[in-house]
Amino acid sequence: MGFQSVNKLLEKSFKENWERDALSNYQGTTLKYKDVAERIELLHIAFEKCGLKKGDKVALCSRNQAHWGVCFMATTTYGAVPVPILHEFKPENIHYLVNHSDAKVFFVDEVIWQGLSEAEMPGLEVIVQMNTLNYLYAKNQDLVAVRENLTKTFKALYPDGYTSNQLNYYEDQPDELALINYTSGTSGFSKGVMIPYRALWCNIRFAGETAEPQMNCESEVVAMLPSAHMYGMMFEFLFEMTIGAHVHFLTRTPSPKVILRAFSEIRPDIIIAVPLIIEKVYKSQIKPVVDRHKSLMRIPIVDQVIQKKIRNSMIDAFGGRFEEVILGGAAFNPEVEKFLRRIHFPFTVGYGMTECAPLITYAKWWKTRKGSCGIPITGCEIRIDSKNPYREPGEIQIKGDNVFLGYYKNRQATKASFTNDNWFKTGDIGVIDYDGYLYLRGRSKCMILGPNGQNIYPEELEAVINNVTYVVESLVVEDNGGLTALIYPDYHQAELDDLAREDIEKRISDSLPEINKLLPAYAQIRKIEFMPEDFERTPKRSIKRYLYQR
Repeated sequence: MGFQSVNKLLEKSFKENWERDALSNYQGTTLKYKDVAERIELLHIAFEKCGLKKGDKVALCSRNQAHWGVCFMATTTYGAVPVPILHEFKPENIHYLVNHSDAKVFFVDEVIWQGLSEAEMPGLEVIVQMNTLNYLYAKNQDLVAVRENLTKTFKALYPDGYTSNQLNYYEDQPDELALINYTSGTSGFSKGVMIPYRALWCNIRFAGETAEPQMNCESEVVAMLPSAHMYGMMFEFLFEMTIGAHVHFLTRTPSPKVILRAFSEIRPDIIIAVPLIIEKVYKSQIKPVVDRHKSLMRIPIVDQVIQKKIRNSMIDAFGGRFEEVILGGAAFNPEVEKFLRRIHFPFTVGYGMTECAPLITYAKWWKTRKGSCGIPITGCEIRIDSKNPYREPGEIQIKGDNVFLGYYKNRQATKASFTNDNWFKTGDIGVIDYDGYLYLRGRSKCMILGPNGQNIYPEELEAVINNVTYVVESLVVEDNGGLTALIYPDYHQAELDDLAREDIEKRISDSLPEINKLLPAYAQIRKIEFMPEDFERTPKRSIKRYLYQR
């Protein structure tokens, strides 16, 4: 099937699902598709009256909420370019990104606005409070008048009310700029990724045809990843809007407790998550049960009974109705992956990047292979920059409809990201098998050169360290010719277990000989250092590695 306009897909979905629930704030307001369409039309009128042109940039910065979805779709369906900004960024970063993107309009959460200043963003015409759609700032009195008269203007245009027949959204073209997504990846500073409509369409089509064909207008989804990031935006929101599904935004920080409560109430049809969420559930709920029954699990029949019980309780905990859990955004802990495979838990690990909007490889849970993140999606090719891509790890390079246009106002970075024959250089290292399954070996920029020229991938060492009790996460860095493990311990759990900070640190330090037994001789950890608080992270919850290099 050839390219279809993403905005026209939204228009069709809105018309067909007019009376259905579209966007909800978890335990709060629900907007039907007709409510979303009406708010979009109000914003279109405001955009036009304010002189916003097709292709102009519109920044959005808020926590996950229904109106984030309204403002995002109002922007694309008008023909303007949304610039989603992560609400967890510091104020000076938000100011910088709004300015760098040349945004004319800024939708912002009231809480975030308290730390910002219009004086720092001189290019803006108007600043709009996200959840009320009221102005927080307007450059001149004419713009104020537009907002004051908006309801009256709307009623004059639609005296008999707004109906689905009146929808007529902007028709996008394949190579047209759809949005700019700023990513502060693990190995550098933020760059504005220019994503074309063909990349959105490529991901939407793949979700509908291959990844989630069972989903339809009766499906329920819990959106817990940041909507400002491509992974959450695409698979917890945008794809769902094109099929008439109902999205429930978790408006608070998604702790395992909040997530599991939402799952049990909403019973989602698909679960999109980062490995850390599953790993937390495994460590807190599953591992203690496994440790308690270790001796019994050596008896084959009893082992099967226990495994089935654990699998059923996990499926129930996730709502009991989902087809599979799709994981991405970071490496998965091998011990957790091995156990979940053993109990036949329905999960799969995909691989993607913001630059590919975001999906690159994926396989259904019953087709996955241990340690692999699947095969290339439809419309995408991968190659390994290695003499023997099946055995020798090399850089993963991509070509296809899902690949971005370049970095906004950064020709140098764009040029450096593509080969001479126009393949996108991911900066990730991997191998493939003869069936095309991809196996990640780490990020090329994270690779450490061992004492005799060996390639050390810190992620592989971290996976071993992360299995130690009371370790939340670790980061291995090169330190004066040796390797140091920076560890963030689970101080909260230690407290619950009646252990002092010193006790938990001693326990982890004492496990160093055991850790090193599992590592090759050239990759031994020389010392451990403890982090007083969690590592700084990217929107995908990966650690910002560049901040911790020695």
